[in-house]
Amino acid sequence: MKISEGIFDLAGKQKRLEEIEHLLTRDGFWDQPEKSTAILKERTQLTTKVEAFTKLVDQLEESELLLEMALEESDQESLAEVAQQVTAIESGTDKLSLEMMLDGESDQNNAIVSINAGAGGTEAQDWAEMLFRMYLRWIEKKGFKPSVIDYQPGEEAGIKGVTITVTGQNAYGYLKSENGVHRLVRISPFNASGKRHTSFASVFVYPELDQEIVIDVEEKDLRIDVYRASGAGGQHVNKTSSAVRITHLPSGIVVQCQQEKSQHRNKEMALKVLKARLYQDEKKRQDEKLQEIHDGKDDIAWGSQIRSYVLHPYQMVKDHRISLDIGNVNQVLDGGIDPFIEGVLLAGKS
Repeated sequence: MKISEGIFDLAGKQKRLEEIEHLLTRDGFWDQPEKSTAILKERTQLTTKVEAFTKLVDQLEESELLLEMALEESDQESLAEVAQQVTAIESGTDKLSLEMMLDGESDQNNAIVSINAGAGGTEAQDWAEMLFRMYLRWIEKKGFKPSVIDYQPGEEAGIKGVTITVTGQNAYGYLKSENGVHRLVRISPFNASGKRHTSFASVFVYPELDQEIVIDVEEKDLRIDVYRASGAGGQHVNKTSSAVRITHLPSGIVVQCQQEKSQHRNKEMALKVLKARLYQDEKKRQDEKLQEIHDGKDDIAWGSQIRSYVLHPYQMVKDHRISLDIGNVNQVLDGGIDPFIEGVLLAGKS
């Protein structure tokens, strides 16, 4: 049994922790509450993962030593203890591996989940409501908090659609694997002839993005040039180096101002323009991210489903991305979807 540092990138995480510790000592760090809070949160998450990895490595080394001693002395009791330790290490490794898969840019965010009935009227609307209940039960088991944003009841039963926010650590990271079409096969409770019916519903998951975009411009990221203004502006403006040009090195954005007599005032106005440009760029990036997620949405129809829930003629839930089958359908519909979520994440299929 081996725990790979390559996969975990222990050195990379320790380096980042060192960078964060250096940031904490910089002047003015605590003057920016939103930025400092985000960095402290990152430090906590990194520290937790590094400590968990280090603990697993220590436990494995101890188990290897105990195993050598037990084999030399043919100590059956110690061998049994080693077996228990290895089982615990494997469980811890699986847990850490899952957490490492939740390292995406938005994985730590809250989630926005939309469930919509496909074509088929009451049948599909009833299925959409069943899915809604399933996710509410899963959210409850995770200790997350749901909040309904929009709810559209069906005409006879079920729901046409519902949108909720799910608040909790890594909510989006977990739920993003549920994106797609969900298919139900059952004997219709709405058909007197008792025929088998197939229904579809879609689940669409967005990360909840911070709509309040905070633009933080650091001096080290700026190149500031002063020069003599040209053109209209008066004798004083043209004879002194009051004009200011600011280059934002990370983005390459260049802004300049030469309208005021004061170099300080021109710099102040140029910084305002720079922040406005950076704000627009960040807003565009967020909009493009949401559009990219939206463009990946499949049609609510046959052949595009990620998971099938079969209640007749046999009972089984099958995830088509990882070929995982679970026979206890009631348990799944009661919120027991972790095996699917974890399987998809660990397989890198989300």
